[in-house]
Parts: sequence; C-alpha cells; structure tokens
Amino acid sequence: MSEITEEENSGSRPVKRQHLDSNESSLSNTTSSDYSCPVCYELIHEAYITKCGHSFCYSCVCRALEAKSACPKCGNMLSGGIRDVFPNLALDKLVSKYKLLNPGRKLETSSKLGVVSGLRGFVTAESKKLTLSDVDAMLELLTRRKRKLEAESALAQNRLLYEFLERLLCDKESQMRRISRQVELVKRDVAFVKKMLKEWEAKKPAATDTEHSCPIDKCDNTSPTLNSSNNCIPGNVQRRRMCTHFDDFVDCYFSLRAKELVFGHKYSPEEDGNVREKDHEKGLDEFRENLVKFSRFNSLRPIATLNYGTDIFNNSTIVSSIEFDKDDEYFAIAGVTKRIKVFEYDSILRDSVDIHYPCVEMISGSKISCVSWNSYRKNTVASSDYEGAVCVWDAGTGQRTRIFREHEKRCWSVDFNKSDAGLMASGSDDARVKLWTLNQERSVACLEAKANVCCVKFNPVGASYLAFGSADHCVHYYDLRHAKRALAIFKGHKKAVSYVKFLNGKEMVSASTDSQLKLWNVDQAHEGCVRSFVGHVNEKNFVGLATDGDYIACGSENNSLYIYYKGLQRKLFTFKFEATTAILSAAEEEKDRRRDDDVNEFVSAVCWRQTSNIIMAANSQGIIKVIELK
Repeated sequence: MSEITEEENSGSRPVKRQHLDSNESSLSNTTSSDYSCPVCYELIHEAYITKCGHSFCYSCVCRALEAKSACPKCGNMLSGGIRDVFPNLALDKLVSKYKLLNPGRKLETSSKLGVVSGLRGFVTAESKKLTLSDVDAMLELLTRRKRKLEAESALAQNRLLYEFLERLLCDKESQMRRISRQVELVKRDVAFVKKMLKEWEAKKPAATDTEHSCPIDKCDNTSPTLNSSNNCIPGNVQRRRMCTHFDDFVDCYFSLRAKELVFGHKYSPEEDGNVREKDHEKGLDEFRENLVKFSRFNSLRPIATLNYGTDIFNNSTIVSSIEFDKDDEYFAIAGVTKRIKVFEYDSILRDSVDIHYPCVEMISGSKISCVSWNSYRKNTVASSDYEGAVCVWDAGTGQRTRIFREHEKRCWSVDFNKSDAGLMASGSDDARVKLWTLNQERSVACLEAKANVCCVKFNPVGASYLAFGSADHCVHYYDLRHAKRALAIFKGHKKAVSYVKFLNGKEMVSASTDSQLKLWNVDQAHEGCVRSFVGHVNEKNFVGLATDGDYIACGSENNSLYIYYKGLQRKLFTFKFEATTAILSAAEEEKDRRRDDDVNEFVSAVCWRQTSNIIMAANSQGIIKVIELK
C-alpha cells in the first residue's frame, strides 16, 4: 500500500511542475508591449487603472491628468481627475512576474509599438528598393486614405456639432415655453390688479364713510416718499429697495405662483368666473403680503447699550443667550461668566447711564449655554450649562429651585414648552434630548440622537411637537406621543445645525455653521428647504438666531447682526458692532484698542422682543445692543 502511495505521490509532483512550467512559459512568451504604459512606452511601474479600463504608470497618468482631465488612451473624460484612477494590483503582480522571468529581455522600442513608428521604420528600410512607379502608387494610395480620414473626421465633427445644436435648441425651446407661461401669468396678474385699482377709483366719489373708503383718498399724490405704513403711494425709498431686491422678488413671485405655472390656469368651461378671480386673488395675496412686510422698515437704529461683564480685565465675557420673559418686561442675559443677569427693559431705555445694574443676578457653578423663561410662571427661568446640568431658577428671589444632572456631557440648549407650563426639554453633546417636568426628580423621557444635539425647540402651537438640531447636519422633528422615531428629518445643511426657531406652527428656520439659514415647512419635509438665507458668516461659533414670525435675525462672525425677511434670500439690513467707550479709563481704552484689532469677535446671541420691532443682540465681548427697526 505504501509503494502505491509513493508512486502516486512521485507521479503527481512532475505533473504539478509541468503545469507551473507551462504558466511560466506562457508568461515569458508574452511580449513586453502587453505590459507597457501607453504614455511612456516603458514597462508599467506602479500600475493604476482608469474608469474606462486603461492602465498606466502612476506618475504618467498624474502628469496627463494635470494637463487634461481625460484618459490619455481613449480620451474619455475623467472629471474627478486623479480621484477617478485606482491601483491595478493584478497588473502590478503580472509585471513583477514578467520581470523575474525575463531579466535580460529589453522592452521593445517605441518604433515597434506605434503604427506610425512602424511605418517609418518600414519606409526607411525599404525606400532604396522602391521604384518611381511604386512611389507614385504609394502616394496615390496614401492620398486616398488621407481624404477618407479627413472626410470621416469632418463627419464626426459635424455630428458632434449637430448634437450640441439640437440639445441647445431643445433647452431654449423649453425656456421659451416656460417664459411664455410666466409672461401669460404676469399679464393676467397685471390685468387683475389693474381691474382692482379701477374698482377702487370708481368707488371714490361714493365713499363717505372712512371705514369703507379707499385710503388713496387721503394720500398726497405729490408726496415723493412714504411717510407711514398707512400710505398707499410707494415712495422713492421703497422703490429703490424693491429694485435692489428685484431678483429676489422675482424668485419669490414665481415660487408662490409655481402651481399656476405648472397647470397653466386650465379651468373647466363650467367653472364660474368668480372662482377664477378668487383663485387668482389667493395667489397674489401672499406675494402682496411679502411685498408690504418687506417695505415695513427702512433701517436699524441702536437705542441702548449695556455690558454683560463687570470686570473690565476679564476677557471671557461671551454672551451665550438672551431671552425675554412672557410679558416682555424683563430679559435675562447669560454666558461664560457663569452669571444670569435679569434686567428690566423699560429701565434700560429710561436711564441714560453708562452702567446698568441688573435687578437680579443668579450665579451658576459652570458656564451657561442657554436660558429659557417659562410661558406661564413669570419668575421661572431654566438654564443649561457646560457641565451638563439643567437648572431651574426663581428670578424673583435669585435662588436655584431645582437641578437635573442626567446629561453626561455639555448641555447646549434648554426650552420650556409653550403650552405645558411644567414641561421642558434639553439637548446635549451626549447625543440625547431629555424631557423634564418641574414636579419630578428625574427625566420623564429621552430621545436618542446619532450625533451631538446642539439645540432644542418646542413647536409654539403643537404642545407635542419638538425639533432639535444635530451635528449630523439635520433637523429632527418629533411627535412626542410617538417618540420611537422622528416624524420628519430635514436635510440640507452641510455642517452642524446650531439653532432651530419656529416662525409659526408650520414654519421653522435653522442655522448652521455652513453660513446658511434655511426655512422649512414642517408638513412638507419631502419637498426639502423652502428657502436658504445667505450673506452672514458662520463657520465655527454659535452666533444666535431669533425671529418675530416674519423677520429673522442672526449673528455673524464679522461682528455684525444680520436681518432677513422670510420671503427673500438676501439680507435686508446689517448692524456692525463697534468697541464700547462706556468706561473712560486707560485700561478700558486699551481693551477697546484690542477689540478693534481682534478679528475673532462675533455676534454670539440674538433675541427678538415679541410683538415689537426691537431686537437685542450681544457679541463675544459682552456688549449688548438694543436695536430698533424703523
């Protein structure tokens, strides 16, 4: 038995060796041109392959792509440049084997690799043998070949030109149809508004009651400016501002009328004319509202200044949060000095002094990131801090009444529910949103996020709805009655979402460190962002966000406050913070000089005094400005 086994084993070895020898023989018989680089015609060194399947030396393909973003072999476009080529490990292995099996064989010269080089070599070698008739025949043959190649090249070029022109024509015809629909819509709207104006003009003689008369009757038609919001003759200021934002208004107009553009106002014959007018009027009302609200204010005016820091030598005076109480009588300022200072709003405006003292000052154990007033209990204030604690304070006595310590990392945001006086939410770097009630020691619910939570905000109308912004670049919207999964996720930001604020029950705006604000409709998450607001600078800091329902205010890292209107993309107003000169001392003057030189100053907190045209904004130096829109 052992002898048979030995014979089988001894016989198996030569067979295996024979198979290996045949592979090596086939590899050695392969010409070196099979492993040559189409660029340098040498054996490929560090092989890389393109998307179109051609392999090159890494250094060769890099040089070729620097000159033109196309495959050097076939001309296929490689828009990604070097990112569109990948290591060809299999070819590298074959080249290495070829080098081992053919150590003395040199690479074929380029004259044997290229057709042109081969033809030149043939002509050089055989030219002395050619007769005159042979040369004439060859020239005739080459001439015919040249004409054929030129004709094919011209045909290919004309086909490419034809495809381009055909596509261009298709695009322009599509644009023409779209513009035609837009022109028809604008004509209808012009006719509709003109008809309304004529109807008002016709009512003028019959109008005796102020309530039913056209306000045009009371306007001075010769007046060049608009002196009040009741006037109906647009002034030069409003016309200039409208022209400045004309493109934004065009986008706003057509976005609001998009449905009518798509359907082309195709009414059925039996449809009543009054129905058409109502539909038309409904579409124009929203745009008219945007136009009117946009023209409400003309500028920003600072009316008061105060300072968050009391120690002029303390450089860390960043204001993290400003919030008004439910009656807009008091406001709280908090930040990195670990203090919550409560001021009376009227006294700030009434007292023409350089230094304002707070009514109450509450001291925390850590830097404060956010404060929120209770909507029902006037003196109740909540705060979140850098140690992850959520505290509840009595602003009347200045005492802390409750502290929650379940967050494991820094807590960025806290917010009271507008409908449930005892419910509040907080968001933290531990990727959790926790819900608390004032009558329980521990949290009552927890929402798990996939990344750091930077902000939380309750819907002001729906008590069960909550939104939070996260470092995953998204806004997450939850129905707390079904908290296992998000009701909607709003995607569009390119960096972490730092703030979320509700304009009303249906619209919310978010801020991100991608230097954009985005407007969302909570019922239409699938349609994406309604509008983006650009102009401010925000790349790394929390710069504040506030809204009164129509206008949006945010800070910027160029030490300015920016004001946007929700219907327009570009900013309306900006207010630049300057160094304060409230304390006239050598130390303060030196500090002011450093402020002017500090390019890192930014507006860090913004708050809107509801039902008014007052904004409060603070910067990273602890300067708080009370600003009026007028």
